[in-house]
Amino acid sequence: MIQTVKLKGGSPIFDKVFKVMAAIAATYILAIIILIAFQLISGSYPIWDKEGISFLTGSGWNAVEGREVYGAAPYIAGTFVTAGLAMLIGVPISIGIAMFMSELAPKFLRSPLSFVIELLAAVPSVIYGLWGLFIFRDYIKNWIEIPLGNTFGNKVWFLSGAPFGLDIFTTSIVLAIMIIPTISTISREIMIAVPNSQREAAYMLGATKWEVFKMAVIPYSKSGLIGASILGLGRAVGETMAVTMLIGNATGPSAFPSSLFAPGQTMSSIIANEFAEASPGSLHLAALVGIGLILLIVAIAINIVAQLLVSRVLKAHEGAVLA
Repeated sequence: MIQTVKLKGGSPIFDKVFKVMAAIAATYILAIIILIAFQLISGSYPIWDKEGISFLTGSGWNAVEGREVYGAAPYIAGTFVTAGLAMLIGVPISIGIAMFMSELAPKFLRSPLSFVIELLAAVPSVIYGLWGLFIFRDYIKNWIEIPLGNTFGNKVWFLSGAPFGLDIFTTSIVLAIMIIPTISTISREIMIAVPNSQREAAYMLGATKWEVFKMAVIPYSKSGLIGASILGLGRAVGETMAVTMLIGNATGPSAFPSSLFAPGQTMSSIIANEFAEASPGSLHLAALVGIGLILLIVAIAINIVAQLLVSRVLKAHEGAVLA
């Protein structure tokens, strides 16, 4: 015989209050994003009204009243170039770290190493910027940029220019260092989520460690690894302080990323550099808010794609466990 146990305080009104509180908590972040988007759209309306689509394609940037012209193309290009280079450098290193942590590292080393990697993610970006500005850029300039510039500068266009250390190349390397903790941590969890039956099947066929990675782990977790990389891309695209301190902060047509050793600018850095100088209600301020709107759209799109890819792996793992 089944007995029904009535919990104390189990009144329907408490259940309704709980549902309402949970619904409020669930919609809080969505409401914040909507408010931010509304503010960016309304604040940037003057620049869209004046420039139209040329705001996205133009390269001029002149804040002098009466001769104002604004174009976001150099900063959009600078954002994607620096983030793309950071991905080229950071993703292979991150996946290598994840492989070691999930499969090869001895047990006594996994926890301390995981703690150190997560600690890197907690370091403020301004600290990375200060380190890159006062220490790292001298090594990059003297050991990499000057030798490459002297050897290939006249032959390869993206290695031309006078290396100074405050440029796209240095910024991309520091960004790569900053995104490694994010990508490697998520990639490690995704690799751990791969069912052991996949590994055991490969080992039964006589596969080596590398062959197990190649035939079992990587194919099963491919979508998740791509999603983790895109999450790292979102961090790189939105990074502000470290980029502002290292990229050289060129404006106008000179901000186009014509060379790795040339100064540039990103959407985040142009906002950080000039927001304090823009007068309230001016077209200059509207242009900066418009760049912020573009950056928000790009960041949201990147994170949505990443979450969809990661969820595919997690759902596949749950299905394998239930089976």
